Amino acid sequence: MIHLLTAHHRDTRWIDVQLRFVARHLREPYRTYASLEGIETGWNDRFDLVVPSLGRHAGKLNHLARIATAGAHRDDLLVFLDGDAFPIADPMPIVTEALRSHALVAVRRDENLGDVQPHPCFCATTVGTWTDLGGDWSNGWSWTNELGEQQSDVGGNLAWQLQHASLDWFPLVRTSGQDLHPLWFGVYGGIVYHHGAGFRRMLSRLDHDALNIDPAARHVRRAAQQVRLRAHERRITRVSERLFTDLSSDPDFHRQLL
Repeated sequence: MIHLLTAHHRDTRWIDVQLRFVARHLREPYRTYASLEGIETGWNDRFDLVVPSLGRHAGKLNHLARIATAGAHRDDLLVFLDGDAFPIADPMPIVTEALRSHALVAVRRDENLGDVQPHPCFCATTVGTWTDLGGDWSNGWSWTNELGEQQSDVGGNLAWQLQHASLDWFPLVRTSGQDLHPLWFGVYGGIVYHHGAGFRRMLSRLDHDALNIDPAARHVRRAAQQVRLRAHERRITRVSERLFTDLSSDPDFHRQLL
Protein backbone atom coordinates (compact mmCIF):
# COMPACT_ATOMS: atom_id res chain seq x y z
CA MET A 1 0.00 0.00 0.00
CA ILE A 2 1.17 3.52 -0.84
CA HIS A 3 0.30 6.32 1.60
CA LEU A 4 0.38 9.57 -0.37
CA LEU A 5 0.76 12.74 1.70
CA THR A 6 0.19 16.26 0.36
CA ALA A 7 -0.57 19.80 1.53
CA HIS A 8 -2.60 22.52 -0.20
CA HIS A 9 -2.78 26.05 1.20
CA ARG A 10 -5.64 28.52 0.61
CA ASP A 11 -5.90 27.59 -3.07
CA THR A 12 -7.95 24.76 -4.58
CA ARG A 13 -6.80 24.92 -8.20
CA TRP A 14 -4.07 22.27 -7.81
CA ILE A 15 -6.22 19.63 -6.08
CA ASP A 16 -7.98 18.03 -9.04
CA VAL A 17 -4.94 18.50 -11.29
CA GLN A 18 -2.69 16.66 -8.86
CA LEU A 19 -5.13 13.85 -8.18
CA ARG A 20 -5.79 13.37 -11.88
CA PHE A 21 -2.08 12.87 -12.62
CA VAL A 22 -1.71 10.58 -9.60
CA ALA A 23 -4.61 8.43 -10.77
CA ARG A 24 -3.19 8.35 -14.30
CA HIS A 25 0.31 7.19 -13.32
CA LEU A 26 0.14 5.43 -9.96
CA ARG A 27 -0.89 1.86 -10.72
CA GLU A 28 -0.49 0.32 -7.25
CA PRO A 29 -3.11 0.67 -4.49
CA TYR A 30 -2.80 3.99 -2.68
CA ARG A 31 -4.50 6.09 -0.03
CA THR A 32 -4.41 9.89 0.01
CA TYR A 33 -3.90 12.11 3.07
CA ALA A 34 -4.06 15.90 2.88
CA SER A 35 -3.66 19.11 4.81
CA LEU A 36 -6.04 21.74 3.42
CA GLU A 37 -5.39 24.86 5.46
CA GLY A 38 -7.63 27.75 4.41
CA ILE A 39 -9.71 25.58 2.05
CA GLU A 40 -13.42 25.00 2.58
CA THR A 41 -14.58 21.54 3.64
CA GLY A 42 -16.33 20.95 0.30
CA TRP A 43 -12.99 19.71 -1.03
CA ASN A 44 -12.47 17.10 1.68
CA ASP A 45 -14.12 14.32 -0.30
CA ARG A 46 -11.34 14.46 -2.90
CA PHE A 47 -9.04 12.68 -0.41
CA ASP A 48 -9.29 9.53 1.68
CA LEU A 49 -8.41 11.51 4.80
CA VAL A 50 -8.07 15.23 5.45
CA VAL A 51 -6.07 15.99 8.58
CA PRO A 52 -6.78 19.39 10.20
CA SER A 53 -3.47 21.21 10.51
CA LEU A 54 -2.09 24.73 10.64
CA GLY A 55 1.35 26.27 10.47
CA ARG A 56 4.50 25.65 8.50
CA HIS A 57 4.79 23.19 5.64
CA ALA A 58 7.28 20.88 7.34
CA GLY A 59 5.12 20.55 10.45
CA LYS A 60 2.09 19.62 8.36
CA LEU A 61 4.02 16.91 6.52
CA ASN A 62 5.39 15.52 9.78
CA HIS A 63 1.88 15.40 11.22
CA LEU A 64 0.46 13.70 8.11
CA ALA A 65 3.22 11.11 8.34
CA ARG A 66 2.37 10.39 11.98
CA ILE A 67 -1.25 9.80 11.02
CA ALA A 68 -0.41 7.65 7.99
CA THR A 69 2.15 5.45 9.74
CA ALA A 70 -0.12 4.64 12.67
CA GLY A 71 -1.26 1.08 12.00
CA ALA A 72 0.50 0.87 8.61
CA HIS A 73 2.78 -2.02 7.68
CA ARG A 74 6.52 -1.35 7.83
CA ASP A 75 6.87 -2.31 4.18
CA ASP A 76 4.18 0.15 3.07
CA LEU A 77 5.43 3.22 1.21
CA LEU A 78 5.13 6.85 2.23
CA VAL A 79 5.09 9.21 -0.74
CA PHE A 80 5.27 12.94 -0.02
CA LEU A 81 4.09 15.33 -2.74
CA ASP A 82 3.95 19.12 -2.68
CA GLY A 83 0.52 20.40 -3.62
CA ASP A 84 1.86 21.72 -6.93
CA ALA A 85 3.74 18.51 -7.79
CA PHE A 86 2.64 15.23 -9.35
CA PRO A 87 3.95 12.23 -11.31
CA ILE A 88 4.19 12.50 -15.09
CA ALA A 89 5.12 8.82 -15.46
CA ASP A 90 4.78 5.75 -13.28
CA PRO A 91 7.30 6.49 -10.50
CA MET A 92 7.28 3.01 -8.98
CA PRO A 93 9.87 1.25 -11.21
CA ILE A 94 12.50 3.86 -10.29
CA VAL A 95 11.37 4.07 -6.65
CA THR A 96 11.26 0.30 -6.15
CA GLU A 97 14.69 -0.24 -7.68
CA ALA A 98 16.27 2.65 -5.77
CA LEU A 99 14.87 1.50 -2.43
CA ARG A 100 16.63 -1.85 -2.83
CA SER A 101 19.89 -0.13 -1.93
CA HIS A 102 18.86 3.26 -0.56
CA ALA A 103 16.78 4.32 2.43
CA LEU A 104 14.87 7.04 0.61
CA VAL A 105 14.22 8.54 -2.84
CA ALA A 106 13.65 12.27 -3.19
CA VAL A 107 14.07 15.30 -5.40
CA ARG A 108 17.33 17.17 -4.87
CA ARG A 109 17.37 20.69 -6.26
CA ASP A 110 21.00 21.09 -7.27
CA GLU A 111 20.00 24.15 -9.28
CA ASN A 112 18.99 26.02 -6.09
CA LEU A 113 22.53 27.12 -5.22
CA GLY A 114 23.54 23.51 -4.68
CA ASP A 115 20.86 22.21 -2.29
CA VAL A 116 22.02 19.00 -0.64
CA GLN A 117 18.86 17.91 1.18
CA PRO A 118 15.85 15.79 0.16
CA HIS A 119 12.99 18.00 -1.01
CA PRO A 120 9.37 17.11 -0.17
CA CYS A 121 7.98 18.03 -3.60
CA PHE A 122 8.52 14.29 -4.15
CA CYS A 123 9.93 11.82 -1.68
CA ALA A 124 9.34 8.10 -1.16
CA THR A 125 10.47 5.77 1.61
CA THR A 126 9.10 2.88 3.61
CA VAL A 127 7.01 3.32 6.73
CA GLY A 128 9.65 1.33 8.61
CA THR A 129 12.52 3.58 7.55
CA TRP A 130 10.60 6.77 8.32
CA THR A 131 9.55 5.46 11.72
CA ASP A 132 13.03 4.27 12.66
CA LEU A 133 14.53 7.62 11.63
CA GLY A 134 11.88 9.64 13.42
CA GLY A 135 11.63 11.44 10.09
CA ASP A 136 11.53 15.24 10.29
CA TRP A 137 11.06 17.67 7.39
CA SER A 138 12.01 20.75 9.45
CA ASN A 139 14.88 23.02 8.59
CA GLY A 140 17.67 23.44 11.10
CA TRP A 141 20.73 21.46 9.99
CA SER A 142 22.69 23.71 7.64
CA TRP A 143 25.20 23.43 4.80
CA THR A 144 27.36 25.77 2.75
CA ASN A 145 25.74 26.77 -0.53
CA GLU A 146 27.42 27.70 -3.81
CA LEU A 147 27.81 31.30 -2.65
CA GLY A 148 29.76 30.18 0.40
CA GLU A 149 26.85 31.00 2.74
CA GLN A 150 25.35 28.85 5.46
CA GLN A 151 21.87 27.77 4.47
CA SER A 152 19.04 25.60 5.77
CA ASP A 153 15.65 24.78 4.34
CA VAL A 154 12.84 22.26 4.53
CA GLY A 155 14.40 18.80 4.57
CA GLY A 156 17.55 19.95 6.34
CA ASN A 157 16.95 17.89 9.47
CA LEU A 158 16.00 14.86 7.37
CA ALA A 159 19.34 15.11 5.54
CA TRP A 160 21.11 15.14 8.92
CA GLN A 161 19.08 12.17 10.17
CA LEU A 162 20.06 10.11 7.14
CA GLN A 163 23.69 11.12 7.44
CA HIS A 164 23.75 10.45 11.19
CA ALA A 165 22.30 6.96 10.61
CA SER A 166 24.82 6.31 7.80
CA LEU A 167 21.98 5.78 5.32
CA ASP A 168 22.25 6.63 1.63
CA TRP A 169 19.41 8.27 -0.25
CA PHE A 170 18.74 8.37 -3.99
CA PRO A 171 18.44 11.88 -5.49
CA LEU A 172 16.12 12.70 -8.36
CA VAL A 173 17.75 15.63 -10.15
CA ARG A 174 16.32 18.00 -12.70
CA THR A 175 15.97 16.43 -16.12
CA SER A 176 14.13 19.30 -17.81
CA GLY A 177 15.83 22.34 -19.25
CA GLN A 178 16.02 25.61 -17.35
CA ASP A 179 14.86 27.88 -20.16
CA LEU A 180 11.60 28.97 -18.54
CA HIS A 181 13.06 29.51 -15.07
CA PRO A 182 16.20 28.26 -13.30
CA LEU A 183 14.20 26.79 -10.38
CA TRP A 184 10.47 26.62 -11.11
CA PHE A 185 8.69 24.42 -13.68
CA GLY A 186 11.01 21.44 -13.29
CA VAL A 187 10.86 17.75 -14.20
CA TYR A 188 12.89 15.49 -11.90
CA GLY A 189 14.17 12.03 -12.66
CA GLY A 190 11.84 11.97 -15.66
CA ILE A 191 8.98 10.97 -13.34
CA VAL A 192 7.74 14.00 -11.39
CA TYR A 193 6.82 17.61 -12.20
CA HIS A 194 7.17 20.38 -9.63
CA HIS A 195 5.66 23.71 -10.62
CA GLY A 196 7.22 25.60 -7.71
CA ALA A 197 5.74 28.49 -5.69
CA GLY A 198 2.25 27.22 -6.45
CA PHE A 199 0.92 28.74 -3.23
CA ARG A 200 3.00 31.91 -2.92
CA ARG A 201 4.72 34.67 -4.88
CA MET A 202 6.80 33.41 -7.79
CA LEU A 203 10.09 34.91 -6.67
CA SER A 204 13.07 32.88 -5.52
CA ARG A 205 16.51 33.73 -4.19
CA LEU A 206 17.79 33.05 -7.70
CA ASP A 207 15.54 35.80 -9.10
CA HIS A 208 16.89 38.33 -6.61
CA ASP A 209 20.44 37.31 -7.44
CA ALA A 210 19.83 37.47 -11.21
CA LEU A 211 18.61 41.06 -10.85
CA ASN A 212 21.35 42.01 -8.36
CA ILE A 213 18.71 43.04 -5.84
CA ASP A 214 20.34 44.39 -2.69
CA PRO A 215 17.97 44.48 0.30
CA ALA A 216 20.39 46.82 2.09
CA ALA A 217 20.41 49.39 -0.72
CA ARG A 218 19.53 53.04 -0.02
CA HIS A 219 15.89 54.10 -0.35
CA VAL A 220 16.02 55.54 -3.89
CA ARG A 221 17.98 52.61 -5.30
CA ARG A 222 15.78 50.14 -3.43
CA ALA A 223 12.64 51.67 -4.97
CA ALA A 224 14.10 51.28 -8.48
CA GLN A 225 15.05 47.69 -7.70
CA GLN A 226 11.51 46.93 -6.59
CA VAL A 227 10.14 48.19 -9.92
CA ARG A 228 12.47 45.78 -11.74
CA LEU A 229 11.55 42.97 -9.36
CA ARG A 230 7.81 43.46 -9.87
CA ALA A 231 8.23 43.47 -13.66
CA HIS A 232 10.31 40.28 -13.40
CA GLU A 233 7.66 38.66 -11.22
CA ARG A 234 4.93 39.54 -13.73
CA ARG A 235 6.91 37.79 -16.48
CA ILE A 236 7.33 34.64 -14.38
CA THR A 237 3.64 34.72 -13.41
CA ARG A 238 2.62 34.84 -17.08
CA VAL A 239 4.76 31.76 -17.77
CA SER A 240 3.22 30.05 -14.72
CA GLU A 241 -0.33 30.79 -15.86
CA ARG A 242 0.36 29.53 -19.38
CA LEU A 243 1.86 26.32 -18.06
CA PHE A 244 -1.03 25.81 -15.67
CA THR A 245 -3.45 26.11 -18.59
CA ASP A 246 -1.41 23.54 -20.52
CA LEU A 247 -1.10 21.03 -17.71
CA SER A 248 -4.80 21.35 -16.86
CA SER A 249 -5.79 20.10 -20.31
CA ASP A 250 -2.81 18.19 -21.75
CA PRO A 251 -1.46 15.14 -19.88
CA ASP A 252 1.73 15.35 -21.98
CA PHE A 253 2.32 19.08 -21.35
CA HIS A 254 5.77 18.31 -19.88
CA ARG A 255 7.22 17.38 -23.26
CA GLN A 256 7.72 21.08 -23.95
CA LEU A 257 10.11 21.21 -20.98
CA LEU A 258 12.36 18.32 -21.97
